[in-house]
Amino acid sequence: MSTIAIRNGLVVTQDAKRRVMTGNVIIRDNEIESVGREIDKSDLVIDASNSIVMPGLVNTHTHVGMSILRGLAPNDSLDAFLKKTFEFDAKNTKEMMVTSALLGTLEMLRTGTTSFLDLYYSEDVIAETVAGTGMRAFLSWVALDREFTTQNGVPVRNAENFVKEHRGKGLITPSFGLQGVYVCSKDTIAEATELAEKYDTLVHMHLSETQKEVDDHAKKHGKRPVEWMQANGFISGRLVAAHCVWLNDQEIAAFAKGGATVSYNPVSNARLGSGTADIHKMLDKSINVAIGTDSTASNDSLDMFQTMKFGALINSIPAQQVLDMATVNGAKALGCGIGSIEKGKKADVILLDRRQTMTAPSIKANVVNNLVYSINGKNVTTSIIDGAVVLEHGIATSKKFLGVFEKAERLAASLG
Repeated sequence: MSTIAIRNGLVVTQDAKRRVMTGNVIIRDNEIESVGREIDKSDLVIDASNSIVMPGLVNTHTHVGMSILRGLAPNDSLDAFLKKTFEFDAKNTKEMMVTSALLGTLEMLRTGTTSFLDLYYSEDVIAETVAGTGMRAFLSWVALDREFTTQNGVPVRNAENFVKEHRGKGLITPSFGLQGVYVCSKDTIAEATELAEKYDTLVHMHLSETQKEVDDHAKKHGKRPVEWMQANGFISGRLVAAHCVWLNDQEIAAFAKGGATVSYNPVSNARLGSGTADIHKMLDKSINVAIGTDSTASNDSLDMFQTMKFGALINSIPAQQVLDMATVNGAKALGCGIGSIEKGKKADVILLDRRQTMTAPSIKANVVNNLVYSINGKNVTTSIIDGAVVLEHGIATSKKFLGVFEKAERLAASLG
């Protein structure tokens, strides 16, 4: 057994009482053993007297296999954006995907994310790439109707094979994904949902992202997307739906009744002109609202601190609620024991330098506001995931990341 003692930090626990305290955090193996008590002999002691100690951030919507598209996608509507990304998918190579996944994972580690939920095809390549970096990855292989896909074979079968092969493999958790109702028939969604129940996994998808998506679906099927999904039994606690910008009151009630999670992606939605999700109505109905960055193609950043600030400001959401979205709510969506610093939780913990200009002064009374409104990922100095130090003094410990910047620039240049 190994122990890590984090000494004398300003600890934002995110426990049930949302306690903030000055004290110690003891990690034994991959779990938090205690919060606040004195330090016994430990294998590693981290002096956190100038640090904020908090749970690692949970990013509930990404496409890390697209990271080399940063800044290359059009600053236009979703339709134009999707056209560009589908063109990219058609000529994407394994080298591009591996480099993208490394680039995205490194950015997240460097900016405080310790778990992410991804939606893409070839998640087997992403899994192989992320394994060994120390990141906790929840990977949803995207399914869609065969006439719309660039995948070889049947997408739902590909997803099932991925789930069967990667269940129980360390920090990789596989699941089923769906591109969206605009390219997924009732049969495709039904099959993916049934398989998710069979293998006890999440279902992750884009949903009601634009007004056009909602209007087109209503014209074709006589029902709005969420209304249609509820009628077909597709809304449940397994569902993590990204965006949900265009939900009406009845659809919000359907989400609440079904226990589904909304992944709020404010920066991506604003960049693509999709609109702003009515988060207040969702929270009033006790929907579990988490937060996501989306890809670097539509966000240009995977820094969850940036996304928290933007999401708080455009919806006037209190800082504590937004921090909840990025920690405990994300953990609830993924169904695992992370998201807070308390005894028995998985040891996913980050440290931030509080003696920098954008964080000082940080004290008990203002630290939560500072985390949401003042801090960015550059403040992160240390990341511990599953009890292992994966970022030290701002530098990732895995050698997998060596040379990733040069490879990314070379490959991006080849895209024209």
